[in-house]
Amino acid sequence: MGGAGALLRPAALKLNQRRDITSWLAQWFPQTPAKSVVALKTPIKVELVAGKTYRWCVCGHSKKQPFCDGSHFFKRTGLSPLKFKAQETRMVALCTCKATQKPPYCDGTHRSEQVQKAEVGSPL
Repeated sequence: MGGAGALLRPAALKLNQRRDITSWLAQWFPQTPAKSVVALKTPIKVELVAGKTYRWCVCGHSKKQPFCDGSHFFKRTGLSPLKFKAQETRMVALCTCKATQKPPYCDGTHRSEQVQKAEVGSPL
């Protein structure tokens, strides 16, 4: 029986390591539903270049709005940027209120009473 017990110990060790990793990850990536915050209350017009890949800020914390600067990671938001590729070169209005139903593009939601009453930097 001593041999069988010895075989089980490495599995128990791996389970404990997994728990340690899980608790570490929970500190960085909370399991509460992530919410974007209002970055600005008006869209930003930018020229997208055909074929170029962009990363639109989803969390609202980026200092390079409307694009991601990595703030989502350091602020532990649990959110990731929206990666998209421009199909054609053109001027577009990109959302900064983070409430659009057509991300990353502005759909006019920033004009709503809910967004206009919200504090910049707060979730909706």
